[in-house]
Amino acid sequence: MKKLITLLLISSTLMSCVIYTRGEDGKPGEDGKSSQNNSIVEKKLGFNQKLADSLEADNYGMKPYVIVMLTTGSAKIEDKAKMDELMKGHMSNIGKLAKEGKITVAGPFSEKNNRNYRGMFIFNTKSKEEAESWVKTDPAVAAGIFNYEIFPWYGSAALPLYLKYHKEVAKEDP
Repeated sequence: MKKLITLLLISSTLMSCVIYTRGEDGKPGEDGKSSQNNSIVEKKLGFNQKLADSLEADNYGMKPYVIVMLTTGSAKIEDKAKMDELMKGHMSNIGKLAKEGKITVAGPFSEKNNRNYRGMFIFNTKSKEEAESWVKTDPAVAAGIFNYEIFPWYGSAALPLYLKYHKEVAKEDP
């Protein structure tokens, strides 16, 4: 009985994700086919081809990115003013790369970890070389405060859209 209920729930969920195109008159044609072209066209609910194309999404709504993990660097800067200047430059560089559409996600880790990961970037590129050229523009990386590791990653093509809304939820700049 549990298997039957589970099967019915899965079936109804799958069926709710598909609609059938009808003719201009809104009625299906003969045998459930469109009165306009006598074929059933299935479309996924909510799918937006124009948006998918603009985000370079594949058929799964995904695309390649590059993740850069910032790690603790070897530089030991004792001068607080110098460190503040480098971190200000770090934040400014992140903002610049985000405005240019190169950074999709950036942020620090909230807890120390055994790998010395300090923060990460997700770059909107599939090229590790291109991502590395962008991370090298960071003054904190150039000064040796941060080192980095680079990894290819496959994620939602819609990821860059979150930046569009970030300004609406942030009361202050970091």
